[in-house]
Amino acid sequence: MEPVFEELRRRLSERPGQSLNLPGLELRDSAVLVPLFLRGGELHVLFTKRPKTLRSHAGQISFPGGARESMDLTPLHTALREAREELGIPQQRVEVLGLLDEIPTITQFRITPFVGVIPADLRYQPSEEVEQVIEARVSELANPAIQRVEKRVVWEQEREIYFYDFGPHLIWGATARILRGLLAILAELVPR
Repeated sequence: MEPVFEELRRRLSERPGQSLNLPGLELRDSAVLVPLFLRGGELHVLFTKRPKTLRSHAGQISFPGGARESMDLTPLHTALREAREELGIPQQRVEVLGLLDEIPTITQFRITPFVGVIPADLRYQPSEEVEQVIEARVSELANPAIQRVEKRVVWEQEREIYFYDFGPHLIWGATARILRGLLAILAELVPR
């Protein structure tokens, strides 16, 4: 495994993802895989764009993932199952490095994000839930010029909502919060 991934695994094990504690809120469990890979010596992250025809999160940029189903023994099973269903990523081709902090969504989900390494030459097999596969260099996503924060009222409290204007794509919401957490950790590992 590449040194950057070994270092990221070490960092994630030293600071395990924080579980949510939101008394009074009933959140449905879900999980995502945050797929990373190296290509041309540069670290990349993989996103999907959902079709505009879907009834939930239509047209949004996301990580592969979804709601936990009864067959999923753990949130990790959910993340790996969804990555296989959405993109054809075989579970045995994912090297899981660790967890990021759980985050809530305004649609009453608790997302557990797993960071994993996939092969750079993997051929994706997108399902009907995926309109487009987006591979992004981490160095581009870390550029402060594409990042912005807006204040919005969520659950009767003012919250910061993060946005990344990545080319023609707008990454925001839960995906942007997960990405922000990942970039903060990577900033400590990868010299600019």
